[in-house]
Order: sequence, then structure tokens, then C-alpha cells
Amino acid sequence: MLPTYNEAENIESLVREIQSLDVDLTIAVIDDSSPDGTADIVRRLQKKRPGKVHLVSRSEKLGLGTAITDGFRYLLSLKKPPRYIIAMDADYSHSPRDIPRLLEAARRGYDLVIGSRYSNGGKVMGSSLKRRLISRFANLIAAVTVGSRTHDCTSGFRCYSKHYVENVLPNLHSQTYEIQIETVKQARMNGFMVKEVPVTFVDRKKGKSKLSAAEIQGFLAYILKTVLSRFISLIT
Repeated sequence: MLPTYNEAENIESLVREIQSLDVDLTIAVIDDSSPDGTADIVRRLQKKRPGKVHLVSRSEKLGLGTAITDGFRYLLSLKKPPRYIIAMDADYSHSPRDIPRLLEAARRGYDLVIGSRYSNGGKVMGSSLKRRLISRFANLIAAVTVGSRTHDCTSGFRCYSKHYVENVLPNLHSQTYEIQIETVKQARMNGFMVKEVPVTFVDRKKGKSKLSAAEIQGFLAYILKTVLSRFISLIT
């Protein structure tokens, strides 16, 4: 599952690299009406691999959180829903070569497998020191907020079991990037097994970052709401 917005520079090579893996995968691109023609490229790829490349075109830029949940619903609605759903960024910050490693962990019984920059063995390449410090601090706050020992709560590289998605989807309400924290929180609350697999995160080389001020505000609002909810539950 590849949520996209203006990824015309990356999407074709990424899809082809995923298809070259020795794994039977179906690719679903969830595109927010990218004005750069991302969807047109995906349609061309669909003709070459019918049934193996899917496109979900959304009416406008609606945010990562709803892209993930819309992608979940679409994949579960297929005639043969996948046993595992992998979500990853479409900007090459995540390597397709790590997909089999996440799948291997999921097949061992883990319901949420996270490609982790910050667990033992994980790395970050190409990011500035300032950005890395902000990311580490955000992850620390997120983990404490949701009561999880996960090192990389905000990683967008995930493998979800079908059982997990079916159970938590009705409770996912995030609009933007806070979806990553909400899915970790739902795993903790519902007793699902979580595993971190160390990966190397590489800062994007083509295209522009999609993280906006509004999305940062949404992340902070979610953290505040979760903290207040936990505080109220403790005093009532």
C-alpha cells in the first residue's frame, strides 16, 4: 500500500522494484489527486500487470491518516483480501528490499511489524542533525503518551496482519501523520503483538516533503488529546 501525493518522479521505479522481489505481492496506490500525473503513471503500469497494480484515486489531498484507512478498506474489500498489508512511503525513504524481512516477522505471529530506524541496528541517512533530533524527541513523546515501549512510533514502514486491521479499523480516526501513533496505541490497547525490525531510513532524494504545518499541528493535537484522556481516566 503506497499513499501518494506528487510522487511522479518515484512511483514507476518503486513499483517495478517491488515487483522484482521474490514475493507474490499486490500493489495498491492510494493517490490524493496528485497534480503531477502520479495516477496516470500508475494507470499505465496497471495495463502491464492487470490485477497486480491497483489505484485508489481520491478527490483531493485528504491526509495520510485517511489514505491509510481508505487503503485498508479497499484491500479488505477485494475478492481475496491479503493476509498481510504493508504500508510504506513512496519516496524511497524505505527500501523495498526490506519488505521480505517485515513479512517474515509477521508470519511468525506478530500483528504489527514496524520498520524501525531507532531499534538496535536501525539507521538514518541523509537527514540533518536538527531533523533527527526532532524525530527522536517526537518518538519519545509518542511512546510515553501511548504507553508503549516501541522505539519508532512514527515510522511509516509497517506490516499489518489482516486480523489486526479487521479489528482496529473501526477505531482509527486519524486524519494525518498521527495515524502511525494511533495504530501503535490500538495494538497496545487490544493486546496485539508488536515487533520492530531494524531498517535504514534514507531521506528523500527526489520530490518534496509532504509534511505541512497543519499536519504537525494535527500530530501535536493528537498527543495532547491522548495525554488528557489518560489523565482523566486516572482521576475518575
